[in-house]
Amino acid sequence: VQLQASGGGLVQTGGSLRLSCAVSGLTFDDYVVAWFRQAPGKEREGVSLVNSGGTTYYADSVKGRFTISRDNTKKTVFLQMNNLKPEDTAAYYCAAERDHGSSWRRAVEYRGSGYPYWGQGTLVTVSS
Repeated sequence: VQLQASGGGLVQTGGSLRLSCAVSGLTFDDYVVAWFRQAPGKEREGVSLVNSGGTTYYADSVKGRFTISRDNTKKTVFLQMNNLKPEDTAAYYCAAERDHGSSWRRAVEYRGSGYPYWGQGTLVTVSS
């Protein structure tokens, strides 16, 4: 199983970035994919998730600014990030697990602990 995250970079406040997470080695349609982020000196936090049925979830801090989507034919999940703020600066990671209905709760409460598959981080830096 491989998750390949990409799309990070340096952007000014108010700018946009689109992260991608390409997944291989599993039955993509049966899995949720979530985005997490970790800023220096802070704990990892759940940012957004899309389940196998396309239902989406967002952390309060990114609602209205970030949009998650999935393309099952390409086995890829996207995170469109608009109106970026300096506090969005972090390493962003995608992770996947089989959809069993509690993935978002675990992403938030347990910060993704237990998710079996992770991609490498892609760094997002938002300058003020």
